[in-house]
Amino acid sequence: MWNVALDIPPLVSDLEARAKLHRVKTRMGTVAWREFGSGPPLVLLHGGHGSWLHWVKNIEALAVRHRVLLPDLPGYGDSDGPVAAALDSLVLQLSLSLDALIEPGDLVSLAGFSFGGLVAADLAVARRDVERLLVLGPAGHGGKRRPRGDLRNWKPAAASGDMALLEEVMRHNLLAHMLHSPDAVDQLALFVHTQSCVMTRFRSKDISRSAVLPALLASFTGPVFAAWGEHDVTAEPRAAILSLALPRANPASLTSQVIRDAGHWVQFEASGFVNDILLNWTRER
Repeated sequence: MWNVALDIPPLVSDLEARAKLHRVKTRMGTVAWREFGSGPPLVLLHGGHGSWLHWVKNIEALAVRHRVLLPDLPGYGDSDGPVAAALDSLVLQLSLSLDALIEPGDLVSLAGFSFGGLVAADLAVARRDVERLLVLGPAGHGGKRRPRGDLRNWKPAAASGDMALLEEVMRHNLLAHMLHSPDAVDQLALFVHTQSCVMTRFRSKDISRSAVLPALLASFTGPVFAAWGEHDVTAEPRAAILSLALPRANPASLTSQVIRDAGHWVQFEASGFVNDILLNWTRER
């Protein structure tokens, strides 16, 4: 359908070569997982119009101390689509596939970005083995958004094979929605965003605009860390943090942070800072 031929950045080639790839078959379809490192399991979930590569600048640092597990969510990347175009179907298929990778009794740290933050919250409530949860710029908060500009339709350029036009559109969209600084829109960002968009089949927009996240987090009794980039266009960070804290029986069990000089794709634009957050947060017991 799409006439897209992309040059693969060296970091992506290296990670693909070193990844342990699991194609986990479930009764609902196959989910592709990539595994790095060893240690306590840390599951990282990507956002909408994303793939495991949303964490491309975090994997190496986290794999030093963790068994890092990254799926392409059902309907994304190398995974089959969910049986139904609904959050509960996607979460069930993901959970069934995770069962094949986690030993009974092992506790899991779980982190999700954007739409993946909402998926992570739902998954944490559904499973008994999730010890702690971190959400970055999570969807489903139901609050006000701060659009920076309209997104452009990339599909005509992808269908035509006009790579210069496709790069122009993707650069525009990255700055309108994902990243704050023009300097952050490098070839790695363009590759990840383009490749992920082209391989996305699940429509997450309506689910992401819902207001189900506060109730989900209120149902999860473990510690939660919520963070947004200072310039995240998908939320007003401080208002969103308040909306997540209020429904919890123990608001103090939610730690929050606004990360300066970063947009929505905060673990890419402020990768070193987010890596430290994740490593410190998973070290706490």
